[in-house]
Amino acid sequence: MTADRSGPAFSLHDIPFSTHGSWFGISPVLGEHRRADDLHLVSHQNGMHAVLRLVPLDAQTGERADSRVQATPSLLRWVHGRGSIDCAYERPDTVRMRGTGLGLRIMAAAETLTPFTGTYFYRDPVAGAYVFTSYETGRRYRVTVLSGVVDEVSGSQALGAADRGLTITAEAGGTWEAAVEELDTARRPYVGTEEFGQVVTAAERAFAAFADAVAPWRSSRTPAAELAVYVLWSATVDPAGLVTRPAVLMSKHWMDKVWSWDHCFNALALAPGAPALARDQFSLPFDHQDESGALPDSVTHSEVLHNFVKPPIHGWTLGLLRRRLPTPLTSAELTETYARLSRWTDFWLTARRAPGAALPHYQHGNDSGWDNATTFDPERVIVSADLAAFLTLQLHELAAVAAELGLADEASRWSRTAEATQAAMLDELWTGERFVAQGVDSARTWSTSSLLDLLPITLGEHLPESVAKTLAVRIEAHLTPYGLATELPGSPHYRSDGYWRGPIWAPATVLVEDGLRRAGHHRLADEISARFRALCETHGFAENFDALTGTGLRDRAYTWTAAGYLLLAEAYERRGAAPRSSPSAV
Repeated sequence: MTADRSGPAFSLHDIPFSTHGSWFGISPVLGEHRRADDLHLVSHQNGMHAVLRLVPLDAQTGERADSRVQATPSLLRWVHGRGSIDCAYERPDTVRMRGTGLGLRIMAAAETLTPFTGTYFYRDPVAGAYVFTSYETGRRYRVTVLSGVVDEVSGSQALGAADRGLTITAEAGGTWEAAVEELDTARRPYVGTEEFGQVVTAAERAFAAFADAVAPWRSSRTPAAELAVYVLWSATVDPAGLVTRPAVLMSKHWMDKVWSWDHCFNALALAPGAPALARDQFSLPFDHQDESGALPDSVTHSEVLHNFVKPPIHGWTLGLLRRRLPTPLTSAELTETYARLSRWTDFWLTARRAPGAALPHYQHGNDSGWDNATTFDPERVIVSADLAAFLTLQLHELAAVAAELGLADEASRWSRTAEATQAAMLDELWTGERFVAQGVDSARTWSTSSLLDLLPITLGEHLPESVAKTLAVRIEAHLTPYGLATELPGSPHYRSDGYWRGPIWAPATVLVEDGLRRAGHHRLADEISARFRALCETHGFAENFDALTGTGLRDRAYTWTAAGYLLLAEAYERRGAAPRSSPSAV
């Protein structure tokens, strides 16, 4: 299916306007719980920082124009009765802007300049352009007026509190154009070599080509696929700072990092159509693996955090990734991946197994990715069945890779460890009816109403049939009209916006759906997939969703949610749009 060249329309209150490779976007969202009336240029270098405020002006009165904002992947537009302003990316670090009937005031978002904060503004006498220098991002933002009139300049070279910026307009009935660049220290003066219409056409083609590569299977049965692709495409940044490869951030809102399990879902969604980018997504956290073998908690432009880790779903991911890539990993790639995954696995088998223990432990809910799940209410340093299941899958994948590399002894060792880990999980944590968690210090056990306790279903075909069936029945109890609640809605601990204490999340959905399907529970897997796809098609790609209303919560442009939709939608299309099962089917 060929993408509509203009791409899907979307609200900037949900998804920022950006492009593949760019470190900045244009949005009214300035941070968590912070929204502005005007659109801002928001950069994600050195964190999330609103740098420039963009204010459309009525050309006749000079007052702020109350305009409507329209956005597609290739074009952002302010529309007013007297005219419009268009904006398109020419390059990842440059946007072109054009206005007719409306002027534009470009202002520093920070009102005060101190020796260490704020934005300095001046006219560059070499380039003849206007430059905003941001302490927060450590970058400069150069405005070059290509046609029209600079109607007003204020705050040039000002210190302290000041109104800093310029106004661009045109003669009556005329058009103005400008370029805005994010740059380091200096570059040659900007010279526009393409007409504005050519810039828009190039942007349309770039997105259409990416959409056709990543989701060629999309149809009217999967209507949110193209917007899901845009969320991934626009959240991708070029290598910079501590980001060693092209990276899909979790969002170009405030969740602007790569966490060390989120990246797995993006890699899987991208694998068939953008294999190089997919391999980069899988590898990026491993570029920051420490001497113990641990992956960082998160990576972003100027920060790598090691205070927590994330769950070892990377073996499960690698197995799927290798099946989804259009060409196999080379011998060198597979050897490097094997070494990195081995070190990550050894971390869990050494640094995270208490003396004499058969099973590894988490030190905090953050290590599991389910930060505040009720499983962690009694204690935080715990042995849990989800961790044992993930590690077992990872050990199986290491055994398969070792065998492929001709390392027969290592393959046997990994297989034995996988069998021993699963056996210990069933012996120590399975009661015959459910899995329990165990405190490492206290040795006491408990069960909860968290979906986390049911994630051993990810073992799929490796589970005893009776265990898988019991888990499937319990999983079905979490199924609301919109998907899998992470805490049973009838639980006294359920919270509608409680992070992992109720809301629906994409990663849990994908992991559970895959495990159920591999365990033979196809009808329940189909229903979970159908409800989550319908949720995204109605409520977008939020970080998580209210399990009882479907309302999107928290960050509204989350890439692993878009990736989860694409994975489930592609599989649905490939199954031939089979009819939905009844909600009670297991």
